Amino acid sequence: MTLKHKLTGAATALALISGAQAALAADELTVAYFLEWPMPFQYAKVMGTYEEAMGTKINWVSFDTGTAMSAAMASGDVHISVSQGVPPFVVAASAGQDIQIVDVAVSYSDNDNCVVASGLEIDKMSAGELAGKKVAVPLGTAAHYGFLSQMNHFGVDVASMEVVDMAPAEGAAALAQGSLDMACGWGGALRRMKEHGNILLTGAEKEELGILVFDATTAPASFIAEEGDLLAKFLKVTADANAMWADEANHAKMLPVIAKDAGMDDEATASTLATFKFPTIDEQLSGAWLGGTAQEFMKGVAGVFVGAGSIPSALDSYDGTVNQGPLEAAKGM
Repeated sequence: MTLKHKLTGAATALALISGAQAALAADELTVAYFLEWPMPFQYAKVMGTYEEAMGTKINWVSFDTGTAMSAAMASGDVHISVSQGVPPFVVAASAGQDIQIVDVAVSYSDNDNCVVASGLEIDKMSAGELAGKKVAVPLGTAAHYGFLSQMNHFGVDVASMEVVDMAPAEGAAALAQGSLDMACGWGGALRRMKEHGNILLTGAEKEELGILVFDATTAPASFIAEEGDLLAKFLKVTADANAMWADEANHAKMLPVIAKDAGMDDEATASTLATFKFPTIDEQLSGAWLGGTAQEFMKGVAGVFVGAGSIPSALDSYDGTVNQGPLEAAKGM
């Protein structure tokens, strides 16, 4: 099955079930997150701070990709997704799924990339040699967008490549086994990939080309409308955890807790967190993020996917996919 058919099929499936309501159980909430993706919110997660502030039981469920998060929200199985990549969000929203971004979870240009097998000895000066090569890409994710954007920059025809849909962990394992020429991913999987290859562009180089990489906290629009106050409390706890991590004096007590919850060792966790940026609520509400730039960026992401034939069409505007209400409420708490 081609890359286009796989992603378009997923988008169609999401559209068909987008009417499902993410109904809140009497006293339980289901939140999606990633393993091997350490963030300050996990300290509050382990300490029970969310439950205490919100007065509800939370079921935390780990996922491998943002596309899986979209599907879970569409089916009503997940109420909130923490750190969903913008590209999978754009794919779902473009397909008609009624989901919205409610905050900027993390910015991480250096922690999402593609790695070329070391045996090929291909770098940015010889990237054209990737034509015809086999690459593992988690379709519809930030890594997919980054892959398409980098190949476009280097003038490599993606249609000439053998693109295989693989979650980052699977891609890292396949690269290590020598069955791939390149693999794309993030977090712990990306670190393992780098043990067997090299990146083409650094985070700073990607940003200069307009290849931004950030995740958002997302939720079904129906849930936001019905449980806005509850969501605001969730975002406030997250912001407080980010502020706590911003003070290095708290790293010693927070790091081991975050590392254990992320399924990582302390050293790898510290290394990963060093590449992350967590915007404050005021920064998120500014024009640099949810006040306009994020919407424009999503339009650009959709354009890249449409141009690559990965999705059939883009929305006329992505303004309606951002809801600042809960975050503004959290600011006042």
